[in-house]
Parts: sequence; structure tokens; C-alpha cells
Amino acid sequence: MTDAIMKRHAYACDLARHAGVAALDFFNRRDTLAVEAKAARQDVVSRADREVEVLIRDAISKAFPEDAIIGEEGSPTPGISGFTWVIDPIDGTMPFLSGLPHWCVAIAVVERDRVVAAATFAPAHDLLYDARLGGGFRCDGVLQQISPKLAITDAMTAIGASHRTPPTDAAGVIERLLQAGGAYYRSGSGAMMLADVAAGRLAGYFEPHMNAWDCLGGFLMVEEAGGRTEGFVMDHMLTRGGRVLAAAPQVFDALTEICADVSSLHDNLRS
Repeated sequence: MTDAIMKRHAYACDLARHAGVAALDFFNRRDTLAVEAKAARQDVVSRADREVEVLIRDAISKAFPEDAIIGEEGSPTPGISGFTWVIDPIDGTMPFLSGLPHWCVAIAVVERDRVVAAATFAPAHDLLYDARLGGGFRCDGVLQQISPKLAITDAMTAIGASHRTPPTDAAGVIERLLQAGGAYYRSGSGAMMLADVAAGRLAGYFEPHMNAWDCLGGFLMVEEAGGRTEGFVMDHMLTRGGRVLAAAPQVFDALTEICADVSSLHDNLRS
């Protein structure tokens, strides 16, 4: 692995923690935050999201001025290095504003068409999940691998949904999961749930459509932990998002079958 990737991975881990401290301060005084709806009433943004993203963007721009940046709240910043930082300052804004601990700072680093580094920090738990391409997955600094024996009946499976997901699609997936002997879980933060798949706490994760900043780091974490993920086209994921399916090795095929008739918003773009 190149020094350039190792440097960015180490910086992503430090930056996720640093941004998490700022986000936690907002969390502790969340009642003072003004909240706005975006595309739907459950799709919200606060001053905390915007200010934490600015903090992350400024830090990346100073440390790696030639890198591109894509974030949830701001416009894309172009770059010339071949590296792109993909950031979500607070994934799980609804849990955040509700006083629940299920939210995180999510940072991924993409080199052209592959994710090479990821850091997801959960401030309310003081827990860092991170991965580097070829360097493994760590939870709280400890290298971890998903058990190859984990089955869909052994742990809960997370199912994500948003205003972009038809309710009947989500309900159908949950129904088939329960029929297969699985159990349904949802916390409100896709990035955290993907990290928990990598950590072996969840059997798998499915969502018909996610944005790149919510899922790219989680894809790398699951793969580096020995799990499996559904393929996607990077350019289209970065610009439009796509379907997300990630699971323990023995769970992947079963979850794929359960979700087979649920298409991405851009299904024709998946590889």
C-alpha cells in the first residue's frame, strides 16, 4: 500500500475523531439548533451538520490541497491528485436531534474507482471504526474479521429506508427477512450499521438507495473484515448514489435473494 494512502487513512481517523468532538458539543446543546427539512420532513439538516462539514473540509484542504472533496451539505470541491474525500459530517441527523446515540462522522477516501481508506467515528460511544485497502478493518483499534459461520438466523439484519424508498419495498424486504428466520434492525445511521456489519454485530445491511457519503466507507470496512458487498459503478455512486447490500460471507446470498425484487433508483447503473 502506498504512503499516500497510508497518510490519508491515518489523517481520516484523526479527523473523524476531531470532528466528532465538535459534533458532540452540538449534540449536548441540540435544543438550541435550528432545524430545516430538505427533501422530506424526515430528511433534515441543522447548523451542526453544516459547521462540522466546514471543519472537515477546511482540514482536508489544508492537509491535502490537491484532493477533491464531496460532502453531503456543500458543493463538490475539484481536485487533481486522483484522491477524493467523501464525507458525512453527521450521519443519523434524526437520531442526533432526538437525543439518541446512533449517529456518527463518516469519512471515506476514494482513489479513482476504489475506496482505499475509511473512518467512522461514533462520538456518543467514543468508538472508531476504520479500514484501509489491504490493511484490514479495526473496531476501537482492534483488527477484526467477520465469522464465516455467521448465518442470517444468528444475528439481526439491518434494513435501511428513506423518503427515496417506496414503503412497500421496505415492508416486503422486512417480511421476507422475518420469514427466513432473520430479525430486523434499524438505528437511523446507515454508516454505523454498515460498520456494525464489519464488526460482526449485524448479519447484513440492505437499503434500496444510499448516497455515497453514507456507504462508501462501510463497503470497505465490510470487505476488509471478510464480508461481501454488492458491486456498483463508482462514478454513478458518487454522483447519484445507489443500492447497497453488504453482509457476512454466509449471509450474502440469502440476503441477496430476499432483496432480489427491490431495484435501486438507478438499477441499470449497477455492475
